[in-house]
Amino acid sequence: MPWDKNKAISFARDRAGAGGSHGKSHCAKSVREAIERGGITLVPTGDAKDYGRNLTNAGFAETNTTMPIAGDVVVIQGIDGHLSGHMAIYDGRIWISDFIQNESLYPNRAYRQIKPKYKIYRHP
Repeated sequence: MPWDKNKAISFARDRAGAGGSHGKSHCAKSVREAIERGGITLVPTGDAKDYGRNLTNAGFAETNTTMPIAGDVVVIQGIDGHLSGHMAIYDGRIWISDFIQNESLYPNRAYRQIKPKYKIYRHP
């Protein structure tokens, strides 16, 4: 099945909307399941920060963009207190993980203050 970013985004938005405004530490699982709903199977990994290789193996490519487009996936490295890192999908307006991230690709204040490294992946 070809990649359908709209199905992935819709699934992510529906699931995150049901979860409230704060993450439940299930960002990697939520985003992986959204990507799978869009037609791409990812090998699960334990931590969000480790999904880069799985995304590239599934046909996504790392991009150096500062202007994400709908369907882009961000993988953010861990910080103190959040060692697993973070993962989210962009819907064209906001980033979505296991919750709706209204402020930025960084999921919370600690990430926004530290600004750890991240990579954005895009499927052609």
